[in-house]
Formats: sequence, C-alpha cells, structure tokens
Amino acid sequence: MTGLVVFSGALAMAQPGRTQSLSSNVPGAVVFERILVKVNGEVISQGDLEEAQIEAFRGRAVPQSEAALRQAVQELTPQLITLTVDNLLLVQRGREMGYDLTDEQFGEIVDGIKVENGFDDEELAAGLAVDGMTMADLRSVVEEQMLIQQVQQIEVNRRISMTGFEAREYYEDNIEEFTPSPTVTLREILIATPEGGGALDQAARMKAEAARGRVAGGEDFAEVAAEMSDAASQGTGGLVGPIELGDLAEGVRARVEVLEVGQVGTVERTPAGYHILQLASRTDPEPNDFDEIRDSIVDSVFESRRLGALEDYLASLREAAIIEWNDETLQGLFEEYVETRAAGL
Repeated sequence: MTGLVVFSGALAMAQPGRTQSLSSNVPGAVVFERILVKVNGEVISQGDLEEAQIEAFRGRAVPQSEAALRQAVQELTPQLITLTVDNLLLVQRGREMGYDLTDEQFGEIVDGIKVENGFDDEELAAGLAVDGMTMADLRSVVEEQMLIQQVQQIEVNRRISMTGFEAREYYEDNIEEFTPSPTVTLREILIATPEGGGALDQAARMKAEAARGRVAGGEDFAEVAAEMSDAASQGTGGLVGPIELGDLAEGVRARVEVLEVGQVGTVERTPAGYHILQLASRTDPEPNDFDEIRDSIVDSVFESRRLGALEDYLASLREAAIIEWNDETLQGLFEEYVETRAAGL
C-alpha cells in the first residue's frame, strides 16, 4: 500500500462528517461521500479535503507509521480546510465578476505545458492519467487558479501602494532590522567543577578567583588561560570567536554586553564550572545602505500589507457568505485557525 493511499485512509478516519449522496457520472448510480461544509450552496466534500491533503504532501516524505501519519494529517487539517473554503469563496467571487477561462487561454497554457515537458497530446493525456486527471479536470484546476489570481490582483493587490518615502520611513523606524549584529571576540577561563560538590566545588571557585586575580593584577589573560583553563579553548589562550553577538547563548550574551573592550567579567557559576570572560574586541557594523536595500524593503512591506489586506478581504467574503458546517470539529478548527492567522498579521 502506498503512502498516499494510507494517507487518504488516515484522513478519512480523522475527519468524521455526515454522509450525504453526491451525483455520479454513471446513470442510476449513487455515490456516498461525506459533505463537510457548504459554501453558498457549493459542497466541499471529504474527497476535496483529502485531495488537498495529498497535494500538500506531494514532494514531501510521507510518514511511514500510521500514528505519525495521523499526527501529520491532524496538524495540516486546520490550514487546508481554511484554504479550501477561502479558495472556493475567491472562485465564486471571480465568477460573480464575470471572469472565465477562454478556450484560447487554456490552449496557450496546455501548449506551454507540452513544450516545457516535451509532450505531445497523447503523452500529456497519459501524464494526466497517472495523476487520475483528464483534460477537463486540468481545465477546471487551471480556471480555478486563474479566478483566484485575478480576484486577488483586482480586489487586493491593485489597492496596495508603497512609495519611496514610506520605504525610507520604514527603514529609519526599524534601523536595527537593517544593521548586522555586532561581532565579538572573547577569551575565557573555565575551572571545571568535579563531582561531589562541597569542598571540591569551593576549591574550584577559589582557583577561578585566583585566576581572575592574576589577570586583574596585570598578567596577560591569554597566558593565564593557557595555564589554568579547563576549556577546549585552553590551547589558544582561551580565544573564542569572532562570533556574532546574537549567536551567543542568552546568558553569555548578557554577560558580554556589559563589558568594555579589554574588560574582564566576574567569576560566574555555570553548569560546566566557574567561568570568566574577557571581551577582547567588538565590531559594531554600520546599517546597510538604504539605496542598496530599498527594493527589498519595498517588496517586504508590500507583501506584509498584501497579506493583511487579503486577510481582511477574505474575512469580508466569509461574513457575507452562507457557510453551513456538517462537522462541528472541523468548524472549530477552521474558526480557530482563521482567528490565529489574523492575529499574526
């Protein structure tokens, strides 16, 4: 059994819903499939959700165990049921606005697919069949994608602007975002603490204090580290770095940030033992030049605004729509995901 077949079964078990009849192409036949939700009268079925789930896994490593597969299904379901509902709303809106895919447009797209893959008509049909699709299915998919893109372009993207003045303002208000992290070079002395604690621990602390006292008395930190340190850096006189300040562990970074170049910190107890740091050097880079990153700022801010505007637009479509859920669990996942996504923008 293939991973995608197992995947479909896992999703079916993970998503209960009321079973209702759907039409079939076979005269007199009735196909029973779960209807999960109706959006303005149009059905999203269990099969639709499974197709979206399988597509989301395409190109990924499918979990091998059933338990891991169920977990992956459950994690993806809120996002995909929301995406499926939202895409249907956008498709419906596109139809209301009079958009459709002409024969000429579809022909150009098909020709492009054939050229890109080196297919003739028969090979394209065979390739579609491997994925369980016909040319009619392909046209439906392409038309839905076109409707979604056109609605987003007309109703959302064209209403967003980003001027050079706004880009400069964003740059100045968020200058730290465009300033590389400072780079520091440290020296360290570590006096390891043996097991047992008590007197042994106290002896280690006294040794560390003695090492710091020698440095404070004028001896070279590197020479004292080479003689006394138990750290891996002992062979290089305790040298650590250069390293970006932001890459240091939070506790170490806090100790380094209060030091001036050449200054030696206090003896600090760490899980490895008693630790002493010296800030050997520090480089504070200048912010990236605005003219060099202007385009990336415009793109980044535009995309942020686009996502926020799209979320607002989708919210208006949902509010105006008649959405009838047949599965309270899925409804809860949908509503929670929508709320969480909106809060994150």
